[in-house]
Amino acid sequence: MSEARRIQLLSPRLANQIAAGEVVERPASVAKELLENSLDAGARRVDVEVEQGGIKLLRIRDDGGGIPADDLPLALARHATSKIRELEDLEAVASLGFRGEALASISSVARLTMTSRTADAEQAWQVETEGRDMEARVQPAAHPVGTSVEVRDLFFNTPARRKFLRAEKTEFDHLQEVIKRLALARFDVAFHLRHNGKTVFALHEAPDEISRARRVASVCGPAFLEQALPIEVERSGLRLWGWVGLPTFSRSQADLQYFYVNGRMVRDKLVAHAVRQAYRDVLFNGRHPTFVLFLEIDPGVVDVNVHPTKHEVRFRDSRMVHDFLYGTLHRALGEVRPEDQLAAPAAVNQIVRPSGQAAGEFGPQGEIGLAATVLERPLAEPSSVWRSPGAGYQAPQPQAAFPQAEAQGAYREYFAPLPEQPAALPQTQGDIPPLGYALAQLKGVYILAENAQGMVLVDMHAAHERITYERLKTAMASEGLRGQPLLVPETIALSQREADCAEEHAQWFQRLGFELQRLGEESLAIRQIPALLKQAEATQLVRDVLADLLEYGTSDRIQAHLNELLATMACHGAVRANRRLTLPEMNGLLRDMESTERSGQCNHGRPTWTQLGMDDLDKLFLRGR
Repeated sequence: MSEARRIQLLSPRLANQIAAGEVVERPASVAKELLENSLDAGARRVDVEVEQGGIKLLRIRDDGGGIPADDLPLALARHATSKIRELEDLEAVASLGFRGEALASISSVARLTMTSRTADAEQAWQVETEGRDMEARVQPAAHPVGTSVEVRDLFFNTPARRKFLRAEKTEFDHLQEVIKRLALARFDVAFHLRHNGKTVFALHEAPDEISRARRVASVCGPAFLEQALPIEVERSGLRLWGWVGLPTFSRSQADLQYFYVNGRMVRDKLVAHAVRQAYRDVLFNGRHPTFVLFLEIDPGVVDVNVHPTKHEVRFRDSRMVHDFLYGTLHRALGEVRPEDQLAAPAAVNQIVRPSGQAAGEFGPQGEIGLAATVLERPLAEPSSVWRSPGAGYQAPQPQAAFPQAEAQGAYREYFAPLPEQPAALPQTQGDIPPLGYALAQLKGVYILAENAQGMVLVDMHAAHERITYERLKTAMASEGLRGQPLLVPETIALSQREADCAEEHAQWFQRLGFELQRLGEESLAIRQIPALLKQAEATQLVRDVLADLLEYGTSDRIQAHLNELLATMACHGAVRANRRLTLPEMNGLLRDMESTERSGQCNHGRPTWTQLGMDDLDKLFLRGR
């Protein structure tokens, strides 16, 4: 071996610069590490000052506990931290940072100055270091209790890294997003941001529900809060709370998704799969849901030390976490009714733009718009009738068992009929149902109705399609699936791991209408498939399901295929455009919408109805100006 290939120790400066590549990608990643240190130090207020997107200057000041003078040089050393002492501490990490490499990495690629003072110290102390000179210089300074970290000229000594930085606005947008994520994680901390001498935002402490909702509206926009469903569920040692956007408030990008595990922002594929599965039936193709969710779990059953930037986590019981997230969100979204959506905007306006309202008042619908109306309703018991029926309203009839038949004609009795309801409006406004009473039909496509808030527009085909679809799903769930044996069993070659998985979940496959038989260590025979999926590619479907089971511990592909078939049947069975409906038929459809799960969207994720309040109508005609 030549001399150049001999093993040698890296210099501390070079080792830190290499380590910096793991945690210091741009000014935003510097801000993340420094802000997490401030929060771990117990700060209640954090001030961030930025110049040129953080490339020229990034200064973060907090009012936390501070760092003793003797520890200042040690804080800049690698593998030095105050947050863990021994291996057991790593199994239940409660702090945001614990690796002890961030300050060393940052100081190796920038000019860093840190000033700190503890509560019992007579004066503050300051430590300075530059990328090329790792020797820390400590000197006395003036500073209140807390810590300030000033990072100048990022990547000044690594030009190859600096040329990969984007424009000033792009870098600042990334940095601002980091602060928003932490602001949503810590409602008890005030965050102030200035860029090039101008105040960008000032978020004050949010100790109660109203102020928390205001902070969410400030970070995510008032429109998100108007279209968000508050969640708070605790079960089996897991607690999930926060806000999930209604399916109609979806985005073209996954840019309004904030998920926290024990206060730590993460982007986890298991979480993403559970959320996507919960929205599967109601989200328009290619759109992304919106949410701000907080999962609280025993730190001992989650590993946060699987990625240098700590963006990923690993759950000890991933199947339980996945099922908890999916079940909670799926039931909550299914329980949303028109009256819940109508209550939200007015309540949110009082939160975001209060006018002479005493603290703690939320308006008639209770806290944060949908909270009182949705969370008080038992999630495990879907409602079957509208709770305050008007004059002459008849509750929908209970569904019969799902027939054992394959042809669409045999399902006809489960297709939602158009029951006739009285067309007369009640005398008192309190008796008007959420979607009101029909007035007319527009071009054979839309139903015009009047409710307490103003005018309602309903897409009659989309609404009837959803009602029919939900009835078909309910009937199928009550009766189950019938399998159809294959005349010639299909043999598929798999890995031993996949074959073991199929054998382990044999009973689960059987409940869904499949019968799998293991032929050897790496082969299976498909002897039976669900009768409704006889046109599906059975071999590929089984492969995809096994891949999901190995990745997430669960799979919804079979149910997704069945739902696609039922959705197609519902689409063909729903009332078609240009069919003239009588007023009683239109009112019957409105009543069914009020008692049907997910009636706000059709099977393809499109909205089924919209509200035009009196304020909206007045704006159209410039009334009151």
